[in-house]
Amino acid sequence: MNSSAPAPDAPSQPTVALALGAGGAKGLAHIGAIEELERQGYRISAIAGSSMGALIGGIYAMGKLPVYRDWVCKLARFDVLRLVDWTFSGGLIKGEKIIETLRQLIGDARIEELPLTYTAVATDIDREREVWLTRGQLFDAIRASIAIPTVFRPHMLDGRRLVDGALLNPVPMTPLIRERADFLVAVSLDGPIERPSPQQDATATPEVKSGWLGRLFSRGEAIPPRIREPGALELLTQSMDLMQSNLSRVRLAAYEPDLLVQIPRDAAAVWEFYRADELIELGRLRTREALQRWRPSD
Repeated sequence: MNSSAPAPDAPSQPTVALALGAGGAKGLAHIGAIEELERQGYRISAIAGSSMGALIGGIYAMGKLPVYRDWVCKLARFDVLRLVDWTFSGGLIKGEKIIETLRQLIGDARIEELPLTYTAVATDIDREREVWLTRGQLFDAIRASIAIPTVFRPHMLDGRRLVDGALLNPVPMTPLIRERADFLVAVSLDGPIERPSPQQDATATPEVKSGWLGRLFSRGEAIPPRIREPGALELLTQSMDLMQSNLSRVRLAAYEPDLLVQIPRDAAAVWEFYRADELIELGRLRTREALQRWRPSD
């Protein structure tokens, strides 16, 4: 399957302006969504993305999505950790190491020279406003858009301190309204949760209910259930997911797409890039299901 940037206009192909939402590793589902749209005969003529949506959209616009897909599908847990450059200034992670790795893997380009319209959405944290990045180096725009506050260090660009676009526009439909495409399609990573929490799940594993120390010293006695307390980073990402989900619903109600593909917001944790194969397939499946409901076959 060829998920490179589109060829010149094909009159028989309906065109799509595609909004790709924010959501950490869940954003790998965007790859499957793009591949399924292409498989079903749609040509993507414009992309706007926030955070991980900006990254996947930009790589697609460069024509390098297959290269990225092959690379990310080979990542193991420790490979993900090796891409992290820790810091305690402005966030937990500098972010330069992952961006430089991607530049070496894919190259770089100026946004205005890409073969389709591309917008990376970021947030100017000092001026408290949404920023649409449509010119300049692609990976500068991506680095700004993925700068999750307290996790990634903010990115300085043109004298502005920029952070994650999801703070104000998690599924950026607004940059696409001006585009002359046949359909407006959005892929949101903030869909309803589908897995029960430990509090709701009566079949939770002993590891969740009792912990390994309890099992080690229990001598076979019944152990009263105990729910594991989340760590600081887990609590932060869970809180941001909840806020982002509510903001996504408001923005999508105001700027409704022709087709909305929803990925459950509990599909993966923000750092679980080692689950790429599974998440890409989830995006493909959910897009196929949404297309079937939207335009059912006779």
